[in-house]
Amino acid sequence: MLETLAIKSDLERFNGWRSAFKDFDIHVLDWDQVTDKSQIDYALVWDPGPGVLTEFANLKIIFSVGAGLDHLKGENILPPGIPVVRMVEDGLTAGMVEYVLYTVLRFHRFMPQYERDKQNKVWRELVQIPASKRTVGILGLGVLGGNCAKTLVQLGFNVAGWSRTPKQLPGVGCYHGAAGLDHVLAMSEILVCLLPLTHQTQHLVNAETLAKLPKGACFINAGRGACQVESDLIAALDSDHLAGAALDVYEFEPLSPKSPVWTHPKIYFTPHIASMVHPDTSAIHVYDNIVRHRNNQALTHLADMDAGY
Repeated sequence: MLETLAIKSDLERFNGWRSAFKDFDIHVLDWDQVTDKSQIDYALVWDPGPGVLTEFANLKIIFSVGAGLDHLKGENILPPGIPVVRMVEDGLTAGMVEYVLYTVLRFHRFMPQYERDKQNKVWRELVQIPASKRTVGILGLGVLGGNCAKTLVQLGFNVAGWSRTPKQLPGVGCYHGAAGLDHVLAMSEILVCLLPLTHQTQHLVNAETLAKLPKGACFINAGRGACQVESDLIAALDSDHLAGAALDVYEFEPLSPKSPVWTHPKIYFTPHIASMVHPDTSAIHVYDNIVRHRNNQALTHLADMDAGY
């Protein structure tokens, strides 16, 4: 009997997912059209809500639509004993590398200053610093952070990375622990946050940590909004300790119309679009793990929900 995958998505995206799975031997159902939850073998979800997944009595694997797992945390969200697989696929990774590369280069080449000069009709040539003289710090060296670090190294930047546990990446200065974090902050002229949201990373980017950055540093967050304290970030920008910020994620989303982020002259805004899941490539990742489960093989990119990623 053909197994069934339930997908929680809006109609437009579901049609994309259904098309992506059409050549695989798996039956695909729209989450909202499921009538017999006992027939669901796999679930591909984003933010399922409390108590919902526990109703799927024969569920074998839960797949996260996005790279982050915070939408699966909380009381009565996950049924016990069901493995959770993170979304790790080439399209998602490539999108994040593009976003980080773009925003790093934007600050590195002084584009915000030139944009302000244009508005004020000021002709000013700023002395460009070579990439080899610029240090980019990356908080989080998982799949996304690691690939961003690799690309920045290839462009000649000095890259320092920080992670919860020790890592080794070619050409990257890798640090961990509290002392390692302080070391990375002290040298980062551009700091990129790609951390998952855990108890340890929530509000990690705050007044204390921002003060450890060099004066005139820039901050980029394309990880999780709750890793930053936005009021502290704005204070650091207003005091000119930070020269600029590029934010794709926020403490509360969607961003409130009253948020000072909208009008702050030093903040580059995007609405959580740094990297998006593409059904065509993501379906391959999901189906590969379904086949592995059928063959009693180890799943790839299995989440550690206790660690938070």
